[in-house]
Amino acid sequence: MADRTVRWLRGGVLATAALLVATGCSVTTSPSDDASDDASNAPSSPPSAHPRPGTRWQPKPGTRWQWQLDGAVDTSVDVPVYDIDGFENDAATVAKLHAKKRKVICYINVGAYEDWRPDQGKFPASVLGAKNEGWKGEKWLDIRRLDVLRPIMAERFDMCRKKGFDAVEPDLTEGFRNKTGFPLTAAHQLAFNRMIASLAHERGMAVGLKNDLEQIPELVRDFDFAVNEQCAQYGECERLKPFVDKGKAVFHVEYEMAPGEFCGEAKELGLSSMQKKLGLNSWRRAC
Repeated sequence: MADRTVRWLRGGVLATAALLVATGCSVTTSPSDDASDDASNAPSSPPSAHPRPGTRWQPKPGTRWQWQLDGAVDTSVDVPVYDIDGFENDAATVAKLHAKKRKVICYINVGAYEDWRPDQGKFPASVLGAKNEGWKGEKWLDIRRLDVLRPIMAERFDMCRKKGFDAVEPDLTEGFRNKTGFPLTAAHQLAFNRMIASLAHERGMAVGLKNDLEQIPELVRDFDFAVNEQCAQYGECERLKPFVDKGKAVFHVEYEMAPGEFCGEAKELGLSSMQKKLGLNSWRRAC
């Protein structure tokens, strides 16, 4: 199965898609959006930039969220969780969200090299594989090389922690299912994903499993939540149930389906679901 991860392409062309609009739904980007969120999901005071071991955040099923990787972050969306780009947002932005009682997730690409990132020179040519088709400037990484990639990813996660993020969303954690240029196996992916989870936990941050539905049974204990794209469109949302069963949130988006087409099932399963545009700007339609 081809990788379906869709992310904002910095330095390239934004992907576009035709989005269906559900009759009667309103765009939820105002401060009144999701006002019914359980207050228990928000911290009583801004979290420390250096969480203590054993005190990391654990988002619960149904926790509402915002995912914005494009443009200056709109901090007015009234939801308890924000997922934003770790490189392109500073500590002040994280602090502003904390002041509004939001938890903040640090988006980091861990499975592919990106030639516009400030640390791109730290990746040796030996770990750079095939181009990630459709994403200019990206090449798959040889995730078998834990010795090379661990210190690089550790520095990235240190950046997230120092900026005050509460959690990490590591992207492209299913390279073994793609044409990477390397003979990757499911075992290689499990080892890499567990390394990524441990790096976050060592820094007191929660960590989410991005897509990688096939390995959820093996990885649900290692990750604190899941992030999924288009499970409804592909009839796969049931595969995320192990996270909900363990009291862990599943942050889910659809791009080509309107809320009326997927929200019923999402609510039954306990997913935190919304419709987004592929550019991942502030626009959203929540269930």
